[in-house]
Amino acid sequence: MSVRIVIAEHVGSTPRGAGTVMWVHDDGQIGTIGGGALEYRAVAAARRMLGKPQARELLNIPLGPSLGQCCGGAVKILLETVEGALPDDGFYVRPVTSGPVPDMPLAVRKTLREMRSGALPPEIRLVDGWLIEPMQAGKTPLWIYGAGHVGRALVTVLAGLPFAVTWIDTAHERFPETVPNHADMLVAGDPAWAVRHAPDDAVHIVLTYSHALDLDICRAVLSRRFGHLGLIGSDTKRTRFIRRLRESGVDPARMECPIGERSLGKEPMAIAVGVVAGLLRQRVATEHKREASA
Repeated sequence: MSVRIVIAEHVGSTPRGAGTVMWVHDDGQIGTIGGGALEYRAVAAARRMLGKPQARELLNIPLGPSLGQCCGGAVKILLETVEGALPDDGFYVRPVTSGPVPDMPLAVRKTLREMRSGALPPEIRLVDGWLIEPMQAGKTPLWIYGAGHVGRALVTVLAGLPFAVTWIDTAHERFPETVPNHADMLVAGDPAWAVRHAPDDAVHIVLTYSHALDLDICRAVLSRRFGHLGLIGSDTKRTRFIRRLRESGVDPARMECPIGERSLGKEPMAIAVGVVAGLLRQRVATEHKREASA
């Protein structure tokens, strides 16, 4: 048995946001909710729950002087004992109090229905004493084309970050012998054909071994709905691609090229770090816009 700690809600400045999870076991812990006095208090409470089936407790913690932290915000943290496997898709819905799970309240059913239909964004929510937690929510769909040196570095850097990675190349042997668990491998003889299967809000990062493939993929992405398009290359490559895309009747205005941070260097890992930093900035900006319009 383990105790799962999840930030159910946050207000103001906090070390980590809603949806952050860590685990406490008899012999250790995995993950972090931000460290400091907040985490110390949560872990201590979690250890007291170990061995108690169906135990749940919601902590409402202000991060002010009383806790010795200067963040100034507040968090609500759910602690819960877990014995079996959690759902790996859909929504994890349960009360925040201990005991068997009763019938779901009407307000929770209504909120869950609206989240499933798309009327509400699939975000972690406290509703009428229950927590609705999208198990795959918050992950940005990220399609990476190319399993060369930069592609491998990029997938490595993305470990543990909120991206649902689909990794595409033209042949199985182009991938490493072991593909990381956080990436789904897709072998496509024509990667541009695979673009049609991406979600409408997907981020596409193009870095194959062939300029011709890169051009076809960019054309396919720009011809449909997408979240962001990044292309590896130089200013010269960008100029050439813009011309060819326009000649084929496609607007290249939303294509970012080059990608990464040039000041970090040209090594594959340096390029990957720069690309991921940019993706995280975009993700934060998108979340802020959504919160402002909520």
